[in-house]
Amino acid sequence: MQKMIAIGGGEIGRPGYKVETLSIDKEIIKLSGKKNPKLLFIPTASSDSEGYCQVVQKHFGKTLGCKVEHLLLLDKKLTKKTIKEKVLSADIIYVGGGNTLKMMMLWRKLGVDLHLKQAHLNGVVVSGLSAGAICWFRQGESDSRKFNNPEAPYTRVRGLGLIKMLLCPHYDAESERRADLKMMMKNTSGTAIALENCCAIEIIDDMYKIIASKKSANAYRVYWFKGKLREELIEKSSQYKPLKELISK
Repeated sequence: MQKMIAIGGGEIGRPGYKVETLSIDKEIIKLSGKKNPKLLFIPTASSDSEGYCQVVQKHFGKTLGCKVEHLLLLDKKLTKKTIKEKVLSADIIYVGGGNTLKMMMLWRKLGVDLHLKQAHLNGVVVSGLSAGAICWFRQGESDSRKFNNPEAPYTRVRGLGLIKMLLCPHYDAESERRADLKMMMKNTSGTAIALENCCAIEIIDDMYKIIASKKSANAYRVYWFKGKLREELIEKSSQYKPLKELISK
C-alpha cells in the first residue's frame, strides 16, 4: 500500500508560533500503523537547519511519540549506503519546507530521489509541508528563486513525479500565488492542486481525500479549459475518492 500526505503549509511549533497542523500530523502517524513509528526528517530545503530539526524532534518526538531521526545531506560524512539505509528503514518520511529547487538538485545528485521513490513503493508513509509537499508531485509552484532575489517570480520545479499533477502550497498565505498559478497553468498541461495552509491531501494507492487542521482551510483543483481558468473547490471528506477524478480534466 502506497501512502502519502502533502501539506500546504502551517506551523509545527517553532519558537513564537503555535502548532497549527496537529490533527494532520496525527493522521501521518496513524497511516504508519505503529504507536511509536520511526520518523525520518529530511531538512534539505532549509539547508539542514539545526533549529528546524529541534522543532521536529519536539513536535513529532516528544509530543507525538515518534522515534525521530534526521537525514542531514549537507554532511559530507554520510555515505550513499548510509543514506539509502536511513531512507528505506523509516516508517515515516517527513520533508521540511524551504528551497525546493535546491533540495531537488541535491537529491538527484546524491541519488536520494531514487531511494524516496522506492520507500514509497515499499509502503513507507511519505509526507511533508510546502517544499516537502511539492517534492512528491510531478511539478510544483515554488518560491525557490526568491531566496536570493525577493523580486524574482515563482518558478516551476520538477518533483519526484509520484503524483502526475502540479502542486501549489500556501495558496491563501502568499498573495501572489493565485495570480502566478493562473499564468503557470496556462503553459502547463494537466491539472494543479492548490493547498491552503493547514490543509493537506492524503493519498492511499489511487484514492484520495482532503483533510485539514483548520475548518476554513481548503484545497482547489486548478486548470485551463477552453481558454478559461477553472478553480474548483475540492470538498473535505472522511471518505476516499478516486484520484483520477482530480488528475483528469
